[in-house]
Amino acid sequence: MFVDFIADYYTNIEQYPVTSQLKPGYLRDLLPPSAPFEAEPIEEIMRDIQNHIIPGITHWQHPSHFAYFPCSASTAGILGEFLAAGLGVVGFNWAAAPAATELETVVMDWFGEMLNLPRTFLFSGEAAGGGVIMGTTCEAITVVLVAARDQKLDKIGRGEIGKLVVYCSDQTHCAFEKAAKVVGIQPGNIRAVETNKTTSFALSPDSLKSAIRADVAVGLVPLFLCATIGTTSTTAVDPLEPLCRVAKEHGGMWVHVDAAYGGSACICPEFRHVIDGVEGANSFSLNAHKWFLTTLDCCCLWTKDPNAIKKSLSTNPEYLKNRASESGHVVDYKDWQLTLSRRFRSLKLWLVLRSHGVGNLREFLRGHVAMAEAFERLVEGDERFEVVVPRRFSLVCFRMNDDDGGGNNLMNKKLLERINGSGRVLMTHAVAGGIYMLRFAVGATLTEPKHVMEAWKVVQQQADAIMQGV
Repeated sequence: MFVDFIADYYTNIEQYPVTSQLKPGYLRDLLPPSAPFEAEPIEEIMRDIQNHIIPGITHWQHPSHFAYFPCSASTAGILGEFLAAGLGVVGFNWAAAPAATELETVVMDWFGEMLNLPRTFLFSGEAAGGGVIMGTTCEAITVVLVAARDQKLDKIGRGEIGKLVVYCSDQTHCAFEKAAKVVGIQPGNIRAVETNKTTSFALSPDSLKSAIRADVAVGLVPLFLCATIGTTSTTAVDPLEPLCRVAKEHGGMWVHVDAAYGGSACICPEFRHVIDGVEGANSFSLNAHKWFLTTLDCCCLWTKDPNAIKKSLSTNPEYLKNRASESGHVVDYKDWQLTLSRRFRSLKLWLVLRSHGVGNLREFLRGHVAMAEAFERLVEGDERFEVVVPRRFSLVCFRMNDDDGGGNNLMNKKLLERINGSGRVLMTHAVAGGIYMLRFAVGATLTEPKHVMEAWKVVQQQADAIMQGV
């Protein structure tokens, strides 16, 4: 019944408005105030799902969902989730889940090799690197920040935590600021270095160097740099090689590369150059649940120094002691993450890799890039619009110009509201350098060129209405 329901949902998904048309609080009025005392028929539950839940969904798998970044699903990813839930594995250490642990180490090496990551990040490399699958980038950044913090405090003293400074650009995802606060970095010591349109909002190594020198001059201690491959607002790409060089020159700061969105594209040789210089970083992460058909949640984190993470996060209570762990020859992933329990996430990634193959996954990504290129050409061909920053990957950032040929933030905000209000398309916005822009992110699994053309028609129709004062 549930399999048929999901199959029907995908078959009919285009019949739904992309985003829910209901108002906040709608569901509480439709459901009973308390849980049922007696069991209810599954048929009745399914009716409520169809009648009450589906109308309140923003349909992320809709082919006209161009908002945020994608969260692409696939049959293989869904079946992997189904198998993982059915098997009910709790893989906190090798003894509790040998196959789950070992599959994760294998799959992370497979994926790392597909990305052409330096072998220092892999289990199979000559060094002591390795990878782990977490839920989200927020978790991954928190984990590596904890490791970097403890390494530094072991050298300068635990009482000096107030001197630690972390760096990012003003385009870095808010997850970094949250993680820094969680690990005890003073809010005033989180440096979001300003970017601008001349560098397409990428972090300038010279600007980073100036910020670090200013902090060192007053006795602060540089700790950590978060560089991004594909920022959320505009998919800016921070230049890894010179940034890592700056970090090395200033006390060997820990460098983490957040490639949550852009990293997946690096399995394609034509995009691999965006992570050139990654060999100078300490850790690297991407979200396979964004643009890699693996369904939420699946954040892949590689590090050159798992021991630094384990030193900070390891626990060894009596009730978890076992011969395999004590041998030192197995991976206990509980010591690589914040939580103890963990799901069998590697199963779905393994199914995706095997069911599609590297060649087909590359073509999947290239197809979305080609559709974004087509949309970009449509924008450039209409003198009322402009592409705000050069397109990278499959995101187009654009805006409508007013009668004077300049951008108008209020007008573009109104344009976005009208586009999304149609229910036919969903986009989101960004503001960078004071410029309000619309974001058109291609990445849904079911999106085809016809959906891109339909989206452009909606944009033009709403633009016409604004110009006509309707």
